[in-house]
Parts: sequence; C-alpha cells; structure tokens
Amino acid sequence: MKKSFYYILLLAFIVTVASCKKDNYDAPGSKLEGRIVYNGEPINVEYNQVPFELYQYGFGAVGPIGGIFDQDGSYSMLLFDGEYKFIIPNNQGPFKWKQTSVGNPDTTVIQLKGSQTLDIEVTPYYMIRNPQLAASGGAVTGSFKIEKIITDASAKNIESVSLYINKTAFVSGAGAYNVGSSSKAGGAITDPNNVSLTVTVPTSVSATQNYVFARIGLKIAGVDDLIFSPVTKVQW
Repeated sequence: MKKSFYYILLLAFIVTVASCKKDNYDAPGSKLEGRIVYNGEPINVEYNQVPFELYQYGFGAVGPIGGIFDQDGSYSMLLFDGEYKFIIPNNQGPFKWKQTSVGNPDTTVIQLKGSQTLDIEVTPYYMIRNPQLAASGGAVTGSFKIEKIITDASAKNIESVSLYINKTAFVSGAGAYNVGSSSKAGGAITDPNNVSLTVTVPTSVSATQNYVFARIGLKIAGVDDLIFSPVTKVQW
C-alpha cells in the first residue's frame, strides 16, 4: 500500500515537471513584417478584410497560421525561426496573386532566421494615381487618376469609385469606418485621368473637430475587395 502511494507521488511529480517544461518553452521571437506592393509601391486595402496564410514545413499536416493585412497593406507576425510558405488565398484582395498551372495559390518560400522584412509583390487590376484631397465650404473633395494595370483577358471593369471620410484614421466603406461618402459608377467615368468626388462633412463632426480622415476606394467588377488611396488627414 505504501509502495503504491509513493508510486502515485512519483507519477504526479513527473507530470508536474513535464508540464512546467512545456509551459517554459520560449515564445516566438522573430518578427516577419512587410507590405503588399506592386513594383515596390504599397497597395492600400480595407482594414481587416484581406487575409494571408503561412504554413511551416516539417510539422506534419497542420493548419495555416492566419493573418490579415492592415489598411496600408502592412503585416507583422511573431514566429519561430524555420521555413515557411506564404500564400494569399484565391479571390482575396483587389489584385492577382500568382497561381500554379492548375489554378491553386502559388507559394512564396520564406527562410526565417531572425527578424526579417519581406514585401509581397502582387498585380492590382487598377491603381489610384495622384490622389488630391482638400476641404472647402464644409465639404471634402477628392480628385485622382485611374491607371488600368491588368489589360489582358483577365482584365476587369470598374464597378464604382467612392470617396470616404471618417472621424478617425480607419476609413472604408464599412458603416463603422465612415461618416460620409460619395460614389460614382464606373460607367459614368468619362475621363479616367480626371475623376472628382465631393462629400459633405456632417455638422455633428465639424462642430467637434476641424479635420477628417479621407481616402478614395475603387471597386472592381466581380471582386469583393476595394483598392484604396492612402488615408489622408484633411483639415479646414
């Protein structure tokens, strides 16, 4: 009976030590960060909407490490050193991500040994060029040019363009991220080198602050995610 008691105590001690060792593993300490870019130029997207995935080699059939790009196209993750493959799933983002011959998302292999900055190259359908945002007479006006990047058989039309304003630096078409907007259908754009939109600033906003944050969004036909201009603080 006494031997059984000692055996139980020994077993409990081993389990406790093993648990402590498991809890004392070092946390991931290498930062992987960067931005999605086109020819080195940052791509701006909607906050919390465009995902990416990382898979680590050598750990069996495990699920992806998921992440989401910030609205300026940046990303940042803390990881263990090792070899990873990076993908953007199909039908995500206002751009084309490279694919395999059978149409699956292709991968970028990352050898992580300490912190690393890695920009991710994509091909957008369109780019918003030379955005100019200014306030006058209780309204914000945005003027810009549109450049069509993809012109082959996979090209897509413009569904609409929009100007969004918000009280904070998070700006998009989502209800929580704008206090006003103005849109124009793609078919109504007569000159892509000279597009202009105007939004009236709500009096509830202008009564409490002398600025808003604004940016332009372009919706591509058949694509859920918009491409945006950078967020700009507009004062009056």
